[in-house]
Amino acid sequence: MADDGATAELTRPPGEVDDEPEERAPLAPVRLALAVGLVTVAALTGLAGWVGLCAYRAHEAQEQRALFLQAGRQGALNLTTVDFREADADVRRILAGATGRLYDNFSQRSQPFIDALLRTRSKSVGTVTEAGIESQAGDGAEVLVAVTVRTSNAAAAQQEPHAWRMRLSVRKIDGVVKVSDVEFVP
Repeated sequence: MADDGATAELTRPPGEVDDEPEERAPLAPVRLALAVGLVTVAALTGLAGWVGLCAYRAHEAQEQRALFLQAGRQGALNLTTVDFREADADVRRILAGATGRLYDNFSQRSQPFIDALLRTRSKSVGTVTEAGIESQAGDGAEVLVAVTVRTSNAAAAQQEPHAWRMRLSVRKIDGVVKVSDVEFVP
């Protein structure tokens, strides 16, 4: 009957008050520390998310600039590297990398261009010496490209190289960057 004795100690007659109050740890400091910890974690999570978003946007902008710059460089090479033996393929390559005004103008003048290449037996090889983005807005940019062009034709086997500066307008259309306009810069 040891169980009866243990039960007797735990039970009190109704109406009897315990003279010794129970000792409880105060909860206010624990709750405050928990709240401060949660707020700190939330703030750090928000800050980390914001920093991550800024880094992502900067990376995207850098990739876009690199894409525009590469398209400008390639466009300059396409326009300055032609060979009378591959005139049709060269024109197709130029048109494949063109859009807008450049595409319209060059497609209208492509046959006279081919005829001139064949008649003069002309060959030119362009080399990009320097390139940079002049301005950028949205899905387009203005790219300045310095090229050196070596030309040969039936009249002169090898001519002195010519240095040109070109401003190429590039536009991103359906995920592909193409040259939309070109002008020579003095």
